[in-house]
Amino acid sequence: MTESRRRPIRLKGYDYSQPGGYFVTIVTQNRLCLFGEVVGEKMHLNEAGIMIREIWKNLPRRFPTVELDVFVVMPNHIHGILQIHELVGASLVGALDGNPGSEVTAGATDGDRAATRAAPTGVALGGVIGAYKSITTVEYTRGVKSEKWRRFSGRLWQRNYYEHIVRDEDELVRAREYIVNNPLQWALDGENPEAAGSSGQPW
Repeated sequence: MTESRRRPIRLKGYDYSQPGGYFVTIVTQNRLCLFGEVVGEKMHLNEAGIMIREIWKNLPRRFPTVELDVFVVMPNHIHGILQIHELVGASLVGALDGNPGSEVTAGATDGDRAATRAAPTGVALGGVIGAYKSITTVEYTRGVKSEKWRRFSGRLWQRNYYEHIVRDEDELVRAREYIVNNPLQWALDGENPEAAGSSGQPW
């Protein structure tokens, strides 16, 4: 989909730094196909696409509480699943006072409130995606200058991104299947400028 048709799904009041799984899609500005091509239902990455993949794979080095799951680079977008985990050894009471995403039961004691707050992760989903977009933009710009990669106008990526909170094992299985099979569905993919239709989202 274009940026106007695929809007980020943000749950009002939801704390995107709390532990959990997230399905993420990031699309290039104007849906430019910059990262390779699908041939015979298989994705063939160019040098830019390899860079895009490797920077994603290195995100846990920058964000130790982030764990990566299934991921794919398509000609003009990426899909990935990531898990945000608790900070090891963090203090629930001290670190989480005032956490806007905490669930607190009415009438609970202070001890109960501390126990029901989501554990700290040290990172929010938006911060991870923002860093990824920034780093890849810098590296792609270098490639344009030194390797004659295809130029882009304005921004490498669309301003926003699509995300879905993966709430259970069934959703995780569907998301993984969708990502793995994405190259097979390129002819119908809503991000494909020449697509005949739309393959939709897995939920």
